[in-house]
Amino acid sequence: MRRADELLQDWRQRALRIEENVARAVIGQPDIVRMINVALFARGHVLLEGDVGVGKTTVLRAFARAVGGAFERIEGTVDLMPGDLVFHTSIDADGKPRIEPGPLLRHGDALATFFFNEINRARPQVQALLLRAMAERSVSAFNREFRFADLTVFADRNRLEREETFELPAAARDRFMFELEMTAPADDAARKAIVFDPAFHDVEALLERVEPGIVAASELNDIAAAIQAGVAASESLQRYVMDLWDATHAPQRFDVRIEGVDMDRLMQAGASPRGAMALVRAARVLAWREGRDHVRPEDVAAVFPAVMRHRVFFSPMYEMRHAQIAEALTAQVLRRVATPR
Repeated sequence: MRRADELLQDWRQRALRIEENVARAVIGQPDIVRMINVALFARGHVLLEGDVGVGKTTVLRAFARAVGGAFERIEGTVDLMPGDLVFHTSIDADGKPRIEPGPLLRHGDALATFFFNEINRARPQVQALLLRAMAERSVSAFNREFRFADLTVFADRNRLEREETFELPAAARDRFMFELEMTAPADDAARKAIVFDPAFHDVEALLERVEPGIVAASELNDIAAAIQAGVAASESLQRYVMDLWDATHAPQRFDVRIEGVDMDRLMQAGASPRGAMALVRAARVLAWREGRDHVRPEDVAAVFPAVMRHRVFFSPMYEMRHAQIAEALTAQVLRRVATPR
C-alpha cells in the first residue's frame, strides 16, 4: 500500500498538470488559474469579478474538462425563479405538458462545475436556493433530495450596472472561499495573441488543448481531506492566523490605518469562523502545491486578500467604497500584523 506522502506527491503532480493544461486554453492569467486550482483542491466555491469578455467561462470550462464531471452554466436575470434552476416546463408535439430537469438536476450526481453568470441579477429567492446547493451540495425537488458530492460553484457578479440587481447577502458571500478579480491580461505578448492569433478566437478548439480527466472530480474530496491532514501548521503560524482574523474585526488594535477613513467607525463585522477556516484550508493547499508539508506565513499572506475581501463588512458610510477599502484594509492588515519568523 502506498504511503500517504507518496500519494500526496502524485496528486500534486497532477494538480500542476491541471494548471499547465488550463494555461494552454487561457493565456495571461497565471494567478487566476493558480487560485482556482487552490480552491478546487481546498473544496471551496469561487466568486469571480471581472469585465465582460475576459475569459471567465473559458477558464471554468477548461478546469471542468481537466477534472471531468459535468459542466453547467446559467445566466442570472431579474425574472429567473428558483424553480428554473431545478426544472423546465414545455408543451410536447402532442400538446401535453412536459417537465424536464433544470440545470442543477439534468446531470444528476455527475454535476461537478456550476457557473452562475451575473448572480446579482437574480432575485434573493434564487440566490437562497444556490446557497443551499453550495452549503449542503444538495437540493430538494420532485419529493426527493438530489446530492452533488463533487460540486464546485462559481459565480460572476455584474459590477458595472446597478439597475435590476440584487446584492448578495452576507451569508451568500461567506459561502465563497475566494473572491477573485479577473481582468484582461497585462502581458503584451498575451494581449496580442488574444487579439491577433485566430486560435484564441475558437473556444471549442482551445478547450481541446486541455487533457481531459487529469484528476477525476470524484477524487477531489478525498484528496482535499488528505492535504488538510498531511500539511502541518506550527504554533507560531496558528497564532499568526488568529491575529489576522482578529485584525479583520478590530483593525485599530493592530494600528491599521487607511487614508481618509475613520478606523473607529469603519467596521460593521469582520470575517466569520468559516472565513478563518477557509484561510487555513487554502494556505495548506498552497503549501502542498509548492511541495511542502507545512504552512509558511507567505502561504497565508498569498491567499488572505482573496479569502477576506468579501468577508469584511463596513458601516454604511464606507460600504459604497467596499472594493477599494477592502483592498486597502487587507493590505494594511498583512503589513501591520507581526509575521512569525
